[in-house]
Parts: sequence; structure tokens; C-alpha cells
Amino acid sequence: MTDQAHVADVFLQESIRAFQSMKKLGDKSFAQTNEVFFYQTIDEGANSLEVIIKHMHGNMLSRWTDFLTTDGEKEWRDRDGEFEGDRLSREQLLALWEDGWQVMFTTLGSLTSEHVLSQVLIRGESHTVLQAIQRQVSHYGYHVGQIVLLCKHWSSQDWQSLSIARGQSKHFKPTM
Repeated sequence: MTDQAHVADVFLQESIRAFQSMKKLGDKSFAQTNEVFFYQTIDEGANSLEVIIKHMHGNMLSRWTDFLTTDGEKEWRDRDGEFEGDRLSREQLLALWEDGWQVMFTTLGSLTSEHVLSQVLIRGESHTVLQAIQRQVSHYGYHVGQIVLLCKHWSSQDWQSLSIARGQSKHFKPTM
């Protein structure tokens, strides 16, 4: 294996790890949040958890279906509809969440080092596979951050930290 192929393989594995970490943060956040809060917004212009889940699902299906061969913005995607509240049940929303991630992980798992510098289209614009993946790492990280913020806000005093809780850092410092 060439150095370039090795670097490409490491990139793909690290991308999968980053996405797995994001999904885990979302999963743990949803588990702490009552269904009633999936439809609420913090202000008139903000998105609800429902809308964010629907948007991520639509984006994941569009971007990752036939990733190497068709434009990432599919004609069948109803992006505007993703931003409308439908009051889907918690179970329906979590099924969309799982479905989107499954499509993405299946596609990522099928990629090889030879694909990383190949060209794909997103909204008619050419990207390397590496660029397209990085674009989605940023996009999904942005929305998962919103999910964590909203879930933490709605759970308030009942929130269990997803990381090191405030005032607990000293327990995680390595000893020399």
C-alpha cells in the first residue's frame, strides 16, 4: 500500500469515527429529552429538534445515496419540507435519525482509498470525495451541536453531561 493510499484509508476511518461520535452525542441527548420538547423552539426563527432531525435525514439520504455517481442534491429531495413541523412521533423521528445515519455509514463503509480524490457533485459543484466528506462533517457537527444545546436546554436540571461535568476536570487529568 502506498503512503497516499494509507493516508486515504486513515482519513476514511477517522471520518467514520467522527460521524459515530456525533451520532452518539445525538442519541444520548435524545434519550434525556421528553417527546414534548421535540416540537418546541427557543424563538420564532429557530428550528425544533423535529426540524433538525428531518433536515439531517433529508440531507443524508440526498448526499449519500449514489454518492459517487449522482449529484448530492437529488431531485426528489423536499428540502423546504424538511423545515416544516409535522409533529411526527418521537419513534418516527428517531427512525428517520437512524435511517439517515445508516445510509451514510453504509456509503462511507463502501469507499476505498482509491475513491478519496475522485470527483463528486453537490448542487452541480465538483468536490473531491475528501472535500465532500469534510463538508458533511462540518454540517452534521453544526446540527448535532444544535441538538445537544436544545436537549440540554429542555432537560434543564435533569441534564446528565455528555462529557466531563463542570468541576470534575481534576478527576480526568493524567497523573505524571
